[in-house]
Amino acid sequence: MTTSISMIDIAVIALSMAVIVWWALKNGKSRDSKSYFLAGRSMSWVVVGLSLFAASISSTTLIGQTGDAYSTGIAVFNYNLMGVVVMVFFATFLLPIYIKSGIFTIPEFLERRFDARSRYYFSAICILGNVFLDAATALYASALIVKLLVPSVEIQTIVIVFALLAASYTIPGGLSSAINAEIIQAVILIAGSILLAVFVTMSGGFEYFKELLTSGDYMTRLIRPIDDASTPWLALLVGMPITGLYFWANNQTLVQRVLSAKSLNAGRNGVMLNGGITLTTLFLFAIPGVMSQKIFPGLESPDMVYPAMIINLMPVGLLGVMIAVLFAALTSSLSAIMNSTSTLFTMDFYSKLNKKASDKQLVRVGKIVALVVIIIAALWAPQIGRFGSILKYYQEMLAYLSPPIVASFIVGVFSKRVNAQGVFIGLISGLVVAVLLLIFKNDIFGDMHFLFIVPLLFVISLFVMYICSLFSPAPDNNKLEGNIFTVAQFKEETLELKKVKWHANYRVWGLVLLCFSALMLFVFS
Repeated sequence: MTTSISMIDIAVIALSMAVIVWWALKNGKSRDSKSYFLAGRSMSWVVVGLSLFAASISSTTLIGQTGDAYSTGIAVFNYNLMGVVVMVFFATFLLPIYIKSGIFTIPEFLERRFDARSRYYFSAICILGNVFLDAATALYASALIVKLLVPSVEIQTIVIVFALLAASYTIPGGLSSAINAEIIQAVILIAGSILLAVFVTMSGGFEYFKELLTSGDYMTRLIRPIDDASTPWLALLVGMPITGLYFWANNQTLVQRVLSAKSLNAGRNGVMLNGGITLTTLFLFAIPGVMSQKIFPGLESPDMVYPAMIINLMPVGLLGVMIAVLFAALTSSLSAIMNSTSTLFTMDFYSKLNKKASDKQLVRVGKIVALVVIIIAALWAPQIGRFGSILKYYQEMLAYLSPPIVASFIVGVFSKRVNAQGVFIGLISGLVVAVLLLIFKNDIFGDMHFLFIVPLLFVISLFVMYICSLFSPAPDNNKLEGNIFTVAQFKEETLELKKVKWHANYRVWGLVLLCFSALMLFVFS
């Protein structure tokens, strides 16, 4: 499937990207480490929410989830649905500890609660994941689109061009540049996605989906049998919440945006705003993906569905807008990854090696690291095509990496007895078991769904962390104070929230999100 593109569309794409880059550079801040890595901790809740959404809408959502919906139905939306539940949990229990501690990176919390070994381990895992999972995936997805428009250009060449585009404003301006670009990108992404969904619906998609829904076809069901190859129902309870916690609560790329909030309340409300927008992806990406079965039958790859929608359904001018929207979404996630990775390396490793480093030196190192990250990701990106689909590649890799990490944060926040020795042994044990399962999974468990591997690794890690902690002294009070959840603090916060108007109470919006999530499960069960 290839197509030609008009000069009008090319002009729209070029102008859109030029405006985004200009705006990002104009609002970049790099005078000190706080400005470069955390945007001065000055962002409002609206900015936090829009930035979170833009950074999270990468290739795994636009291309991966739409493609998976095309081949297996709307059940792929369960990742986002459970993600919203996780966001409410994150904003309630974990975010207060993160923001009040003043941390720059999520691994930094592990050192505050345990010791430096856990911080270095998690930071290294994050850096590797950012480069080989997140950044490389975003680059590969953008290359797929351009390859349809200009089939004669090599994937590697396209990847390099997009790497340079994202680097052009992320490296000079840091998190401020990335976030300001994401504000524009989020607005045009939402507007463009609504427009595309309307075109898909009007092109015969509505009648087709209505027919499937009326007949109770599995393509329109969120809750699937336990042996379903896509998303078995049990995975919603035991697998997705764990990967969701890693993605939304332990992922430096996303949490860094919340850490840039000017206050805890701004951070929490930003997370709630993002949760509300995320729920709309059922109608913006998943359902249009199913509708596309009728419009584009027999596509050679599920990853081609979203490109087919924008290339074949959008008229001249609007085609350019939609391609610009797609490119903006991909570059926004890429710039977020670059900045978070440079933050991780600079603050978790370089600042430890060079404790006398000035703010100017920290910023310079951060820029160099961002450049190295994008180069490595660009070289690896073409290899992703060997994994079948973008979503499969991303989700399966995440399933093996995330459980031990999530376990360390859960015991860190909710257990007073677990100590540094136990957590470090648990992290290493979890990694060893994950590698063994990755190699011998088929021999041990056959074709068991990868989401059932997640709770297995999670429970093993929790068990090892707790048991090993019992063989050494309990943590000192200085490791617990301010780093764990307490019922007393929760009750105190409850009393304070009674003085707040309902529309400014994050718990009210959290309850609204949970109710809408339950309603969606009921309607599409």
